[in-house]
Amino acid sequence: MRVAEITTRIVRVIEVPRSQLTDFLKMPEAQQVGVYFLMGELSEAGLPRTYIGQSGSVGKRLEQHHQNKDFWNRAFVVISLTNSLTQTHALFLEWLAIAEATKAGRYGLENGNTGSQPYTPAPLQADCHEIHETAATLLATLGQPIFEPLTSATTAKGIVELFYCKGSGADGVGEYTTEGFVVHKGSKGRVEIVPSIQGTSHERMRSQLITEGVLTEIAGSAGSLLVFTRDHLFSSPSTAAMAVMGRSANGWVEWKTASGKTLNEVKRQGVIGMDAN
Repeated sequence: MRVAEITTRIVRVIEVPRSQLTDFLKMPEAQQVGVYFLMGELSEAGLPRTYIGQSGSVGKRLEQHHQNKDFWNRAFVVISLTNSLTQTHALFLEWLAIAEATKAGRYGLENGNTGSQPYTPAPLQADCHEIHETAATLLATLGQPIFEPLTSATTAKGIVELFYCKGSGADGVGEYTTEGFVVHKGSKGRVEIVPSIQGTSHERMRSQLITEGVLTEIAGSAGSLLVFTRDHLFSSPSTAAMAVMGRSANGWVEWKTASGKTLNEVKRQGVIGMDAN
């Protein structure tokens, strides 16, 4: 188990490997009101899976999830060092965490819909936002940046470099980042897939993106289209190009600037040229 906290704050985050749940249940923190995050393996869409919950006795709730949820392998528990969280705090923090994680789009949520915002007095809401901000920082420190926005790749002048992927029924736009390739909300993908990727992990990934609501099918003037409902991070430019075009693709060549330069020319050849100098 690992513990993270900021010395000037009252929030503590405890990382509990599932194999050490019994040890956590013996700790006094297990009896507290808290918010928790169950983290598990990647979904078919390539997103880490998470379930966000709250409880008046967080240890008991984790024990229940140990019995009836298979996907997770570790839990991250957010509690107060002063044991001052109430059920009202926890309900609002759960709702806020689900809403912010959905907005960030980094993780696939097992919760379903976010529900409605619980009634919370204004002073408690202010407390909750500060607690959430601290918890987000600590979770990222522990390797779970669940609330961080998909960062923009910028030039030295601070301008976002956009790349475009166009083809039959496809019109994508995105950016290359330090974490992979982000396809932007509103990008359009081809509905049909080529026979060569049927039954493969590529088809399963696309299907999962539809299931998770990242892609949605709409009717266009020239036929149906798949539209990205939010920004989505792919592990590589080629995976991003495949999702947009419905076929295997070399993303380093398919993604191009508005002037026609390929991603390879801008990002790879530029580095080679700098090394040569």
